[in-house]
Amino acid sequence: MSPHVFVTGTDTGIGKSLVSATLLAALDARGVRAVGMKPVASGCERTPAGWRNADAELLRAHSAGAPAYELVNPYALPEPIAPHLAAREAGVELRLEPILAGFTALSANANCMVVEGVGGWAVPLSATHMQADLVRALGLPVLLVVGLRLGCLNHALLSARAIVADGLQLVGWIGNRIDPAMARVEENLATLRERLPAPCLGVLPHASAPEPRALAGYLGDAAARMSAGALTGSA
Repeated sequence: MSPHVFVTGTDTGIGKSLVSATLLAALDARGVRAVGMKPVASGCERTPAGWRNADAELLRAHSAGAPAYELVNPYALPEPIAPHLAAREAGVELRLEPILAGFTALSANANCMVVEGVGGWAVPLSATHMQADLVRALGLPVLLVVGLRLGCLNHALLSARAIVADGLQLVGWIGNRIDPAMARVEENLATLRERLPAPCLGVLPHASAPEPRALAGYLGDAAARMSAGALTGSA
């Protein structure tokens, strides 16, 4: 099993970046050289160094060796909209080759790679590619982030079904308590554990100002399995 993983989510805005950065922090705590990557980011700010995305910078900050931004985030798209639309707006065609080249360069100096996707699972990248095509080209297993709020059961089960239907391997899921007022959290978690075709690898608590290193202990199991190449699930 690959020690690398692709992180997707049940929707946009459910904490993929926080989970990815926390997983990097948990791997670092185990002495594992881990690097994060966000191949496509829509919603960037112009800086003296060029367009920069906050989520990509978060992953870079928790990666070993201070990797070059351009490798971590090959496609930094200004507009905070769907990636194929943001690319069209920027006059850019999202191609797989620069992403694969960036992944190869980063993974040469890492024991584990955490690659964060964009939006939810079924997101178009271009007229010819879906996000699943990128994951397939990278040859990575998939970790699903479930945003814990009303509706998460439907979103999680549909996402898992789509990942498996696309022929990819779902190796686990992580819950993220994005709604502190959500009713029946434990019952919902129990349902997810019972019905999702992959193990729960951790649940992050709600925090008003979450800090990945402070939350790393919640993802110790995921980091242990990943570093051992022991992530297994359904395809």
